[in-house]
Amino acid sequence: MRATPESDSKRSTVNRLSAENVTLAYDQRVIAEQLSVEIPDNSFTVIVGPNACGKSTLLRALSRMLRPGGGRVLLDGQVIQSMPAKKVARTLGLLPQSSIAPDGITVADLVGRGRYPHQGLLRQWSAQDERVVSESMRRTGVAELAERYVDELSGGQRQRVWIAMALAQQTPLLLLDEPTTYLDIQHQIDVLDLCAELHETQGRTLVAVLHDLNHAARYATHLIALRDGRVIAEGAPNDIVTAELVEQVFGLRCQVIDDPETGTPLVVPAARKARAERITAAS
Repeated sequence: MRATPESDSKRSTVNRLSAENVTLAYDQRVIAEQLSVEIPDNSFTVIVGPNACGKSTLLRALSRMLRPGGGRVLLDGQVIQSMPAKKVARTLGLLPQSSIAPDGITVADLVGRGRYPHQGLLRQWSAQDERVVSESMRRTGVAELAERYVDELSGGQRQRVWIAMALAQQTPLLLLDEPTTYLDIQHQIDVLDLCAELHETQGRTLVAVLHDLNHAARYATHLIALRDGRVIAEGAPNDIVTAELVEQVFGLRCQVIDDPETGTPLVVPAARKARAERITAAS
């Protein structure tokens, strides 16, 4: 659950990835101050919260894409900004929210770029690289697109190609910023099933930003709920997802019931009429 500021400074550094009392800002706009999170090893951690609450900003800081204005991000006990870029890339992979492929690049070539951190100075392509790239494309359902140009694919196909590239990087930690963007419901479930498989069968630590709270509650082993750059609650979904928390974080009146498929929390928004009646009564 939510740690106090006093306990923030005493957080354990046993887990491989954490942020300690970070201040996050774009230009002069502060997104979060004194924000501390610790990502449990071997977890599937999902960060949720309303728009502009700092979810993607926190993920960028954890991945070394954004330097905190204060505090520090630690990877394996070291300040991440002090580590060589290639060492970070062999440990931590990132699928950003918006990715732009070079013009005229094929799917296989883009996925192959995920192997760069594992290659030496001569960047010689190996049989291992070939095997990993082929397997990554197969697992994300883009193997048949290998010779197609990325810029001629649909949004959903491109998203799966970027996920394949992240898989090809073969990092023990994988960060994904809204990985289900542009995907229809079937492919959303396919991607989240794949994430769960990576976590369960390969022991990878995954950190994902998701907008769909029900997907988050179903797949996460550890949930972090943010609002206004602050951690409101964190823990297992079954322990923290309540109607009170949803209203506090999202401002949404709802019921939380057991998902009939998984037993995890299922958020059922109040009907429009009920919400309207409450607004009228409050005014």
